[in-house]
Amino acid sequence: MVDILFILGSESDRERMQIAFDLAEEKGLSWDCRIYSAHRNLKELIAFLEETRGTFRSVIAAAGLSAALPGVVASLTDVPVLGVPLEVGSLSGLDALLSILQLPKGTPVATMGIGKQGILNAVHLAERIVRNPAGIGSHRE
Repeated sequence: MVDILFILGSESDRERMQIAFDLAEEKGLSWDCRIYSAHRNLKELIAFLEETRGTFRSVIAAAGLSAALPGVVASLTDVPVLGVPLEVGSLSGLDALLSILQLPKGTPVATMGIGKQGILNAVHLAERIVRNPAGIGSHRE
């Protein structure tokens, strides 16, 4: 089973997300990356998620602009989805952030910050999810 499935909205996002792949490797997390747009190839995204159900522990969905991808993925799977708003477009990721934050009830997505810290925090949170699925752990002092 793969620890993190990265789903990117565009091939052009791969370079921006490389720091996340590197951090996942550094932490010894298994991962896979796929490119699916909620707008351009929704049918393929749905088919992929149906075919791979039960093969990943968490999803990091990264998208810019209208950023529908994290919400669509969350509506199609029951594993934790972490949404990463990418710093692109004329609003520098603010539109993506608001889109991911304002999902309807029943479509939970953990929303990360815009930019590098959001990308890295997504991996840190995914690690906590996959390494501590019961949610039980020690408290930091």
